[in-house]
Amino acid sequence: MSIVIITGGSRGIGAATALACADHGMGVILTYNSSPDPANDVVDTIVEGGGRAVALKLDVADSSSFPAFADTVRTALQTRWNRADFDYLVNNAGYGLFKPISTVTEAEFDGLFNVHLKGPFFLTQVLLPLIADGGHIVNLTSATTRVTTPGVAPYASFKGGLDVLTRYMAKEFGDRRIRVNAISPGPIRTELGGGLDAEFETQLASRTALGRVGEPKDVANAIAALVSHDSQWINAQTIEVAGGFDI
Repeated sequence: MSIVIITGGSRGIGAATALACADHGMGVILTYNSSPDPANDVVDTIVEGGGRAVALKLDVADSSSFPAFADTVRTALQTRWNRADFDYLVNNAGYGLFKPISTVTEAEFDGLFNVHLKGPFFLTQVLLPLIADGGHIVNLTSATTRVTTPGVAPYASFKGGLDVLTRYMAKEFGDRRIRVNAISPGPIRTELGGGLDAEFETQLASRTALGRVGEPKDVANAIAALVSHDSQWINAQTIEVAGGFDI
């Protein structure tokens, strides 16, 4: 059984990805930060469906906690799957901030940086010895790196940095046959940044070729397909999953 770690797996795209990966027969380790109940609900759903899953606490903004988290992962792998490594890492955890550049504080800037770029960088570094040769890393970026959206400059900037980091990871980890790709969602119906009201959703749908906003499962299915062996020759790419947003 292949095993995937999904950060921020208690809700939204992360939860949908956990369910999609379980449907593909993978064991799932999902992380949460401050709310264990939604994470445990996802685990219960997977287990009730015949799968294996565990939820672990992780604050992606606190890189000093990563070595201890890796120890917790080692224990979970051994006790739940009798393994010393895992196969796939999905760097998904994140949050939104909608403010013009002129009003963003340094603390807000640093918070976004820690979660969206520094966190994936150092978490991947710490977990790399536990990733099996021939594994796969998926970084969640954003269509806001392509489509300029007022109010998300810091968020989009760090997601753009993660796009670049994806290619460097693919180059440096290639000797272990570890693929690294990015999935770049367009407008998705999640709680990110406070969610979508009806007016904003209508506006976004009108800018999308397929005439609607995305659902978390749309992105989750793409991630589950990308980590599978059927996609083993896709590497160092950023794949936009946006239904044709602003084309």
